[in-house]
Amino acid sequence: MGKHKLERFEAIKSFVNVFEYPPNMPGNWARYFGNNHQITLELGCGRGEYSVGLARLLKEGNFIGMDIKGNRIWKGAKTALEEGLKNVAFIRSQIEQVANYFGPEEIKNIWVTFPDPQLRDSKMKKRLTHPRFLRLYQQFLAKDGLVHLKTDSPDLYGFTKTMISLYGLTLITDYDDIYGKGVATEILSIKTHYEQLDIAKSQKVHYLCFRLDKDLPLEKDKELRALFSSEQDAES
Repeated sequence: MGKHKLERFEAIKSFVNVFEYPPNMPGNWARYFGNNHQITLELGCGRGEYSVGLARLLKEGNFIGMDIKGNRIWKGAKTALEEGLKNVAFIRSQIEQVANYFGPEEIKNIWVTFPDPQLRDSKMKKRLTHPRFLRLYQQFLAKDGLVHLKTDSPDLYGFTKTMISLYGLTLITDYDDIYGKGVATEILSIKTHYEQLDIAKSQKVHYLCFRLDKDLPLEKDKELRALFSSEQDAES
C-alpha cells in the first residue's frame, strides 16, 4: 500500500464525520446529525462527490456516503470538514453489511452512482441493484423511500429495468440519456470522479428511480438469471 493511502487511512480515524464499521448506530443517526431531517444514503460513494454535492444543494437533508476504500472516503470527508458541511457523514464498510448500520425506515433515499456493473454473468449477484442487495435495503428504507441509479452502463441500466418489471416494483423515473435529452437537473448533474474521467467514453448516462414497494420472492431470482443467461447464450 502506498504512503499516501496509509496516511489517509490513518487520517480518517480522527475525522468526526467518518465511521468505520460503526456499532450501535441503527436508529441513532438523527442524534448524530442533531435533527430529524430525511437521510439519503449513497452506496459505493468513492471520493464522495455525490454525497457532498447533495449536502451542498439540500441543506434540509442529511447525507451518508458508504464505501470500503478509506483512501477514497478521505477526499469527501476532508472536503466536507473544510466546507463546514455538518449534514454529511461517511461509513467505511462493505456494502454487504449495510443493514447493520440503520434502523427500520431510517433512510429515505438510496443513491447508487456509477457502480461497477459486474458484467459477467457469474457476477450478477454483485450488482447493487440485484434483489440480493435490494432485500438488504428494504430492511431500513422508508416505505415510500426511493432508490436512484445513475450509470453509464447500458447493461446495468437494462438489467435494472428488467428487474423492476419482473418483481413488479414501481418505476418513478426512467431517463435513458439525461444529458442528451436535456433532463439533467441540478441534482442529476452532480458528477462523480468516475463520470468526470469518462473512463467508459460513454455517449449516454442513464437514470432510474424506483420504489421497493413489493416483496422480492427468491424464486424470481432464478427467472431473472435465466433471462440474462438466455440473452448471453443467444449472443455467443
